[in-house]
Amino acid sequence: MSSHPSPLLEDIILLCLEALEESAPLLAEAKEHLRSLVCKDGRISATLLEEHQYIAHGLSWFSTYYAGMDQLVNWCQSLVLNRKSTKIDLLILQIGFAEYLSQFYTGISMSQGEIIRLSAFEINPEAPGKATALLLACGNSDIARKALGEALARDSGSLTFGADGLDEEYTMIREQFRKFTEKRVSPFAHEWHLKDELIPTEIITEMGEMGVFGLTIPEAYGGFGMSKTAMCVVTEELARGYIGVGSLGTRSEIAAELILGGGTEAQKEKWLPRIADASLLPTAVFTEPNTGSDLGSLRTRAKRNGDTYTITGNKTWITHAARADIMTMLVRTGEGSDYTGLSMILGEKPRGTAEDDFPAKGMSGSEIGVLGYRGMKEYELGFDSFEVPAENLLGEVEGQGFKQLMKTFEAARIQTAARAVGVAQNALEVSLKYAQDRVQFGKPLLAFPRVYGKLAMMAVEIAIARQLTYFAAKEKDEGRRCDLEAGMAKLLAARVAWAAADNGVQIHGGNGFAMEYPISRILCDARILSIFEGAAEIQANVIVRRLLG
Repeated sequence: MSSHPSPLLEDIILLCLEALEESAPLLAEAKEHLRSLVCKDGRISATLLEEHQYIAHGLSWFSTYYAGMDQLVNWCQSLVLNRKSTKIDLLILQIGFAEYLSQFYTGISMSQGEIIRLSAFEINPEAPGKATALLLACGNSDIARKALGEALARDSGSLTFGADGLDEEYTMIREQFRKFTEKRVSPFAHEWHLKDELIPTEIITEMGEMGVFGLTIPEAYGGFGMSKTAMCVVTEELARGYIGVGSLGTRSEIAAELILGGGTEAQKEKWLPRIADASLLPTAVFTEPNTGSDLGSLRTRAKRNGDTYTITGNKTWITHAARADIMTMLVRTGEGSDYTGLSMILGEKPRGTAEDDFPAKGMSGSEIGVLGYRGMKEYELGFDSFEVPAENLLGEVEGQGFKQLMKTFEAARIQTAARAVGVAQNALEVSLKYAQDRVQFGKPLLAFPRVYGKLAMMAVEIAIARQLTYFAAKEKDEGRRCDLEAGMAKLLAARVAWAAADNGVQIHGGNGFAMEYPISRILCDARILSIFEGAAEIQANVIVRRLLG
């Protein structure tokens, strides 16, 4: 396939830019309408925001779609400037814009059965502008989807669309981790899932040697000091093989962000090198049985007795808890029942054994059976006078736990968006191969419009989600606040992963419902992505508050 700037691609880019300009006033009008409903005396009213939650979250989705289209066209512009554009890029751009514009004007699916329309904001747009109308008329045609499906089949060995605008350094990183994933993860992932096994320790050791756990930790503390963009590339490739492997680095990323952002210099020097070289495996101990996203109501209490904190309470949905060596624990050290009394404590524990998952004194645990996301296992934990040295209080000041945790959410959500992109990529690849190999009525499934159409939209939406994720990572790398961008990336990428997996099952037909086929695992794994690291509804709330702020 040729790789050079196409006049047609340049024309499509100009058309897309014009369409964005035509849509911007509608987005601004929707924002002002919502502002009139939920703001009181110039400030957002939490009560009114909850009362109008449906359209508030709808604004988040409209804004996320707009941002996705903006990043998609920016990506294509960079390809043209660097003479790297291909026919596939042209097709992804025109189909993506046509489809997202169509939903922008007719209704966006926030989830199954929840469609948000401009009419909810009392907006009834007149006829779309010329550029928008042209894209709506012919951008996402059957001809375009068929051409993209055929192009996917021809280039099935390289389906990472939306990544080809990165610097050469990131391409080299991708190739390194793709080789590792193809050799050490993909061939075994489904067996690990079916047997509900922990990811083998030798895999974790190899990942540690490759620098996964210290990727973004500064060199001064034993890490590689790389960017969040590099983290996204690595996470994508590992999650493409198995979400559990792609998620192993998440706990290290959260722990490192907590310690870097809130720890004392002594704490940084003590903990970060050991996290970076994987001699310590962290786990995040935040959620409680009756709290969910309401962290302000946490009840697990840490009482100071001289040089020791004694912790009592219950936690749930703790990932990789048995095998972890250190727990980042959000506990209540102060009085009251809000965020101000929360503190973050680094709780050391012995690693579990085959005979006893939780040999630590004052600590017990039981496994939670789950549909997917199985490689690290989930646990409920109980603490009964579990002791932690007082010097392990993060920052050595009580009451800072919630603020410290909030600082980690940007990086955690960017990393989760990258996990979602990797899972979606896996769904596309296994579904495309099945559609090529499976013959029905005398021809491969890929020849049927409803099949190549599904695959085409997978490729398109993955490219959009990938670009949003890279944009959020770049903002983080350049030191700018990016909770808005990270939230949008996570919100969209999680839905894209679920759609790709669901459509992948449909392409497989009855075989997709059979546990022996990897797409069944991918479906189970994809479903968690819109729940953890901030459920889609919480994510939408974060986004709209920033939009109105």
